Amino acid sequence: MTQPHVPRHILPILVLAQFLGTSLWFAVNAVMPDLQRELGWPATAVGPLTSALQLGFIVGTLVFALLAIADRFAPRRVFLFCALAGAACTVGAWATVTHYEALLAWRFFTGVFLAGIYPVGMKIAAQ
Repeated sequence: MTQPHVPRHILPILVLAQFLGTSLWFAVNAVMPDLQRELGWPATAVGPLTSALQLGFIVGTLVFALLAIADRFAPRRVFLFCALAGAACTVGAWATVTHYEALLAWRFFTGVFLAGIYPVGMKIAAQ
């Protein structure tokens, strides 16, 4: 059985999409020194924000695996939806940045949607 021809530019585009999609992971860390200076947050404020994102990623990965999301739906659409939803969460974090608890929640949900970007992107690449 022969494999269908896949254009050579697909993998570099997928790698770029993965890179851009997973950049959401570092969005708050990039501006945290400014937030600390502007809002008077302590240096320890970044730890819970990073942990919230990581916990969201773990929960999201578990949910995606248990529900077989990338197997039940087109992986490309799951990837696109999660990338857009993760970006929307980052915009939500920006809009409520002065409220630390809201920022924690936005980072958690960003992590949930990152679970639909990195693992699903690897599934697409493997195909």
